[in-house]
Amino acid sequence: MSLPATTSATDPRPGPLSILWDRFGRLVREMGKFGMVGAVAFLVDLVIYNLLLTDLGPFWAKVASTVISAPIAFTGNRFWTWRHRPRTALHQEYALYFALNAVGLGISEICAWLSHSGLGHVWPEVFHTRLADNLSTQIVGTALAMFFRFWAYRRFVFPVPVPVAPVPDGEAQLDPTSRLP
Repeated sequence: MSLPATTSATDPRPGPLSILWDRFGRLVREMGKFGMVGAVAFLVDLVIYNLLLTDLGPFWAKVASTVISAPIAFTGNRFWTWRHRPRTALHQEYALYFALNAVGLGISEICAWLSHSGLGHVWPEVFHTRLADNLSTQIVGTALAMFFRFWAYRRFVFPVPVPVAPVPDGEAQLDPTSRLP
């Protein structure tokens, strides 16, 4: 007994996978590019963080490593990840990017503080170590900040243009700022 095929070459209905890809394909590509740019920036951040950790401590080392790695991520995201999006002035994108990046840094710093200062008072032999600082700040903090950054950069720094509905011919379009008599 043979089973009927769900779709054929002449069937105009798309399959469920093509429907999903049509809907989420661009998002998946953006996430992949964002991840690749982020991986490069993360490696720079990780190396600088560990070079400065002993001298500056976990908090200031993270600030310094983020300040150095953020321009790398901005360049990759602006010119590769979201290059298909409309542009505003570079200084506006840059300022907004770094303001949102500061929020992401704050997320990483909260994780570092919870580990080093919060849990470090309970178990200093465990949480006052280079490994604990790296895990809390660079792994947990960066992962949480990554989700925020992807959403925020996509939504505010490199937004999708809002489509304007066309007005049919013959219909008057009211200016919302004008006053009616």
